[in-house]
Amino acid sequence: MNLLVLLRITRWIRHPPSPERAMLILGVIAACLVLAGIELFLGWPDWLTPQGDVRGRAPAF
Repeated sequence: MNLLVLLRITRWIRHPPSPERAMLILGVIAACLVLAGIELFLGWPDWLTPQGDVRGRAPAF
């Protein structure tokens, strides 16, 4: 684990966020998990897949 991450964790432990901020963080994590679950069970729609050339680059406009 990175040293900066450990320092940020210790700062959060010493000075915990407000309940509103904690709920916001949990809400964002929950939204990400819901989107990942939808993508996992339903798959990725073909209309959202970019069409690139042979090398995988997007076409130039």
